[in-house]
Amino acid sequence: MKKILMVVAGLLCLITVARAEMMAPDALIDRTVQEVLAVVKQDKDIRAGDRKKIFELVDAKVLPHFDFERMTKLAVGKYWRTATAEQRQRLVAEFRDMLVRTYTRAFTVYRDQTVEIKPARMAADATETTIKTIIKKPGAQPIPVDYEMEKTAAGWKAFDVTIEGVSMVASYRGTFASEIQEKGIDGLIKTLSDRNAGAANEPAIRKADAK
Repeated sequence: MKKILMVVAGLLCLITVARAEMMAPDALIDRTVQEVLAVVKQDKDIRAGDRKKIFELVDAKVLPHFDFERMTKLAVGKYWRTATAEQRQRLVAEFRDMLVRTYTRAFTVYRDQTVEIKPARMAADATETTIKTIIKKPGAQPIPVDYEMEKTAAGWKAFDVTIEGVSMVASYRGTFASEIQEKGIDGLIKTLSDRNAGAANEPAIRKADAK
């Protein structure tokens, strides 16, 4: 019994340390952005539109910091309650692939932008917050991008992105609702699957376009 108590105490200590070392949401966004931009700047293949490399970068550096289940649930809205476990799983998978396409396309048009991360303003015990960022490019208007973040056991994760005042989740909610009303949940899954498959077969951006 004494050994069991010692093991439990040790696990509790590890959990406490892990929580204490959890990176703040603004620091997490800043680190992720800087790491991604550093790779993009140094990798000529990515700047030339190499989709495979861009996907690998997004998959390794960006996607782990998103809560796709919550994003999908919010985007599907009230219809999430009527979806089966299998339908929910497929919706999350297709929504994730769609977000991959969005980020992949963004990196193919990267042109020396910089990103300013605003310090987080939240209570010490907050479990949700908004991290405001600004994408800057010489000669162009700055673009505000806000990340809605939640504190999870695995660290802070984004569950929505607002670009120039337009919420990604909210914009998809209207589209998804129309699809479900017309074709049902399986119809929405098929639509997303077809779009993702079509995007995967698109030709890579030409190197001449990436200059």
